[in-house]
Amino acid sequence: VGAIATQAWANLAYRPDGMALLAEGRSAADVVEALTGKDAMRDHRQLGVVDRYGESATWTGSECNAWAGDRSGPGYAAQGNILTGPEVLEAVATTFEQTAGPLAERLLAALLAGDRAGGDRRGRQSAALYVVSEAGGYGGGSDVLVDLRADDHPDPVPELARLLELHTLYFGKPEEVLPLEGALKEEVDERLARLGRSSLEEWAGIENFEERLVAVARFAD
Repeated sequence: VGAIATQAWANLAYRPDGMALLAEGRSAADVVEALTGKDAMRDHRQLGVVDRYGESATWTGSECNAWAGDRSGPGYAAQGNILTGPEVLEAVATTFEQTAGPLAERLLAALLAGDRAGGDRRGRQSAALYVVSEAGGYGGGSDVLVDLRADDHPDPVPELARLLELHTLYFGKPEEVLPLEGALKEEVDERLARLGRSSLEEWAGIENFEERLVAVARFAD
């Protein structure tokens, strides 16, 4: 139904209340107005909302710690406080708009651009990436496609990129498959025998590559 981020002096009630409003079909601007309008501490809050139509809206209270501000555009809302300056969010917005590919990669590219433009003026410590897609999680039984974080790291955004690369390796869906037959099947069978594995399914299950199997291993990723 959409996405919500709250920070600065965060009001975590914005999350369930805002998602309920988005589920009703309310616009991003309506949700921002509804949440901040009844909040006596709104001048200390930051809020970003993207609705199901890709429209976005943001809020930065006048009492947030400098430098604080926000940027928004089609499909994104970016907020920051205690930043080195407005160049951080400009880098985030520009990079997101100009980057193609899966949403996780676009978000990560934007986050890295903002970090390298100055980022948080206190330094670097943590970074996180969260993406949902219907039935996009493990085995199709969850909507959580990506949920990664580096909680305490001297350079967390590149560390997050490393984790995303591994996540994609193990859980990404095959983009190119080959029939498991002929010389390819012979090579795979030989390699499995050397490893003491009876089948490709057994090997994949042990190595955590089961999400990479296609049509019960009749094809090779």
